Amino acid sequence: MNRIFSDEELKDMSARTADLLTEAIEAGDKERAKRLASRMYREFSFMHDLYVDWSGKFMDHIYTNYGEEALYQALRQVTTPTTRQLTDDMTKNVMNPDFRLRVEGLAGILRGHLQPIKVNEDDEKVCITMEPCGSGQRLIESGAYEPPCNLTMIQKPHPMTWGMTDFPIYCTHEPVLDILSIEGLGYPSVVVLPPEKVARRESCKFCLYKNVEDIPEEVYTRVGKQKPRDV
Repeated sequence: MNRIFSDEELKDMSARTADLLTEAIEAGDKERAKRLASRMYREFSFMHDLYVDWSGKFMDHIYTNYGEEALYQALRQVTTPTTRQLTDDMTKNVMNPDFRLRVEGLAGILRGHLQPIKVNEDDEKVCITMEPCGSGQRLIESGAYEPPCNLTMIQKPHPMTWGMTDFPIYCTHEPVLDILSIEGLGYPSVVVLPPEKVARRESCKFCLYKNVEDIPEEVYTRVGKQKPRDV
């Protein structure tokens, strides 16, 4: 028999890395656990970066061939289920929202970008920053907006660019999430505070306000909305 792999190797290859890692930890095999942790990081990092790359290229294709309104509507369509679920969850807990759980949940989401994060709290909010951003900033630093890929830097202000120019096309999903959240909840569930040049040298801050009344009015007007008087 012309076998390349042993039965044990095939079994190991078929198993989820997380399960193998758990087994190694429970067995006290520290070195194997370290190797498996590194393997799991590489596996997830490859798929994460691949899907970010694909997303940016899909968005660019829509924008370049069909225009800004087509991209805006496509982003609304794609991200609506996420914001609807968030809206439903927030509405159920509107009388007693658990701020601690919201912060921990946001931190967990951002850790999914596989970068170190920095968490700061002041009297009105908690802000989380990836160092560096593992998606929009990673695309820029990897040269995705340069030849041969040439992703678009949007120059025309639009609500999906927070009214900014020279805006990375991949990052347009964040303003659209703002818009959908405001339409569903009356306020943005997560307030993104971008640097002067989005995704370049400095990462956005993702902030949760303890009292939604403290969310600055500019956060609404930058996406073409008005801050409700009773918020």
